[in-house]
Order: sequence, then structure tokens, then C-alpha cells
Amino acid sequence: AASMGVGYAASLVHQSGIAPHVRSVVRTDAHGRLVRTVVVSSRLIAPRVVERVGEPGGNASPIRPVAESDLTIPELVESTAKRYDVDPLLVHSVIQVESGYKQHAVSPKGAQGMMQLMPQTARRFGVTNSFDARENIEGGVRYLKYLQSLFPDDTRLAIAAYNAGEGAVWKYNNQIPPYRETEQYVLRVGQRYGKARREAEKKQANLQAAAAKPSSPGPVYSPVQYFVDEDGRLHMQTVEASPESQSSEPKTF
Repeated sequence: AASMGVGYAASLVHQSGIAPHVRSVVRTDAHGRLVRTVVVSSRLIAPRVVERVGEPGGNASPIRPVAESDLTIPELVESTAKRYDVDPLLVHSVIQVESGYKQHAVSPKGAQGMMQLMPQTARRFGVTNSFDARENIEGGVRYLKYLQSLFPDDTRLAIAAYNAGEGAVWKYNNQIPPYRETEQYVLRVGQRYGKARREAEKKQANLQAAAAKPSSPGPVYSPVQYFVDEDGRLHMQTVEASPESQSSEPKTF
């Protein structure tokens, strides 16, 4: 009877679609008789999240594990930013101002990690551990991408919203909120971002110039020429052709 009870209980849980954990416990009842009790516990499953990344009013889809555990911080920034179509230079500029790349940084207001995510923002963009570099960077990049979609014509507003929240930007009619901290934040991130872009453009221009520069042609030799002078000595002469000259001294044998 006990085994039938176990089987029946297991079948009910199986039909529910929840992975069960079934065990049988033997104990004594009030009359001192041994009885067997079936204990069934279900494995908890996290609720499925259906909102899109960055959609307000709920959590974003959880960040999926990726094979990036061995990447350096610059490589993580580069790969994550490109995946969400955000300029990696902007992400680096935000990180520099937010935490100086300190993975376990915590602000007085409770913002955490390299990109200084507030707990509610972290949950909103699928971050479960803000002190994990990969999760923090991905959550921060997701947030930046969302803000850029709200303010596509002015990167400064996206930067301001990253600091003060998009609601503050809307409150002041799509202007940088007149908060000293936010104004200084936009200035500092903007300066770093502008400098990084100028350096990147200069480097790219140098690479293109080097690739376009023709290589110097090597020397071209004519066939060896032999002649005998009036004293009966044999001479050998080669003519080296170059952009500057096509002469050489003869060698005497």
C-alpha cells in the first residue's frame, strides 16, 4: 500500500510538469505502530520573464551564461557593447567615471559594481550578481542601450539619464536635469568619451595612411655585362636600376 501511495503521488506531481523529489519516511503512530509516510516536495522553478530587454515595468530576461569567463575587462566591454550595438568607448567612459573599473565598488546610495547599478536597476535588466564583472557590464550596457533608444538624438541625455534616471530627464522636458551631480557627471563622461573618440579616429587614420602608402620598389638588375679592355683584362659589370639612378661601378678581374 505504501509503495502504491508513493507511485500515485509521484504520478500526480509528474502530471503537473514540476520535477518532484519523493521520499518515504517510516515513523511510529500514536499507538506505537510503525507506519510509512510519503513526502513529496517540488523543485522551485523561477517564473518565466517575457518582457523585452529594457522594457519598463518589469524584469528583463535573465542574463544567460556565455563562454566569456576568461575574457579581460576590455574584451568583455568590447564584446558586450558590440552585441547590443553600443559604442564600447562610451561604455568605457561610463565605467571610468562610475567606479574606475573597481569590480566591488559600492556608492553611498547603494549602487554596485563597475557600472554602479542600483539594485532595482540590476533586477530590471536581468542582473543577479552586480559584483560579477560580466553580469554588471551586460546589465549596464543593456541600460545604456535602453536609454539611447529613449533619447536617440542626444547622447548627453542618455548619459544624464544613466545618472539621474530617465524620469528626471522627462521631468525637465528632455533637458539635462539641473542637478549639480548630474551636470558634473555628464561633463566628465562627455570629456572622456570625446577624447577616446578623437584618439580612436586618429589611430584609424594613421592605419589607413600606412595601408595606402606604396611600398618602395626593390632594386632591379640588368644582365651581367662582360668586356675586355685594351690591356686584356676581363671586366664584369651589373647595372642596378633604382628610382634615383641606374649606374654601378664595374668590377675588374
